[in-house]
Amino acid sequence: MEMNIALLPGDGIGPEVIDQAVKVVKAIGQKFGHNITFTEAVVGAAAIDATGEPYPDATHEIAEAADAVLFGAIGDPKYDNDPKAKVRPEQGLLLMRQKLGLFANVRPTFTFPSLVHKSPLKLDRVDGVDLVFFRELTGGIYFGEPRGRNEQGTKAFDTNVYSKFEIVRLARMGFEAAQKRRKLLTCVDKANVMATSRLWRETVQELAPEYPDVKVEYEFVDAVAMRLIQWPKAYDVLITENLFGDILTDEASVISGSMGLMPSASLGISNKLFEPIHGSYPQAAGKDIANPLATVLSAAMMFDYAFDLKEESKMISDVVNQSLEEGYVTEDIADGGTAYKTSEVGDWLAWKILT
Repeated sequence: MEMNIALLPGDGIGPEVIDQAVKVVKAIGQKFGHNITFTEAVVGAAAIDATGEPYPDATHEIAEAADAVLFGAIGDPKYDNDPKAKVRPEQGLLLMRQKLGLFANVRPTFTFPSLVHKSPLKLDRVDGVDLVFFRELTGGIYFGEPRGRNEQGTKAFDTNVYSKFEIVRLARMGFEAAQKRRKLLTCVDKANVMATSRLWRETVQELAPEYPDVKVEYEFVDAVAMRLIQWPKAYDVLITENLFGDILTDEASVISGSMGLMPSASLGISNKLFEPIHGSYPQAAGKDIANPLATVLSAAMMFDYAFDLKEESKMISDVVNQSLEEGYVTEDIADGGTAYKTSEVGDWLAWKILT
């Protein structure tokens, strides 16, 4: 198969972890006879430094033309620590999602048998957790207008806006995923307070009869935040709006024991982007110590969601599990054993695929 993959390494540890994912993707291409072309472009702080824009038009053209995008991370302390900065790396992330039409963020949360002891939760709570969030990505309070401050600078306002169309297209993805899993869908909202949440709940209730094999539950976001810690195995597929999803998926990510292990996908009608859920971790940038496994697993999601190549996807997941079982990992999860460099882990994964 011919594959055109855009690489957007971004900031901090982004370039280092993307490099390891590329090693693995190249190994898969060699193993299965795929012809893979990579095209790299700047985004985030790196793009601001180079062009003055966090998501330049040239980067968008490369991403839009690609079959899939592998994305690293965005963020830099020089912008984080300057509340008056007019241009920020994160603006590039929002603009990228908007211009590429990436309306659905798919974030799985699962545990690894060899690392379940590192979870902050008790073993009986987390062993066997396997859930996935479908977060609406291009609507809600992050994009609603008006937004800003009054002339005196004493008040600030953001507007939360959702259309039925935006809810339907995200909810259908959740229903279809639930049909392939445990046939349980949870709609997460705040319908007792917010008008947008009532529209979410009403819309999902209207769709539910089209999926009679799926059990639908409706929960307030605060209750889900609590139950994710109390009993995460109660959930399978969860659908929610942009802000709630942003918060809950970060909460869920620590269940596995490390944010450095969780992949994600952002999907649109014609564009698909894959990224680790961790940030740019600038303190580790350039030290060859960052955990690349979340980015490698994002590449596994890419083969599945972008190319429908499930055997290739599974092979990547299998070698990642093998690296965990055999302790070929970076210092954050070495647990007192030998800690390997970021680049060494990438080399090992690619070697395992080819042997």
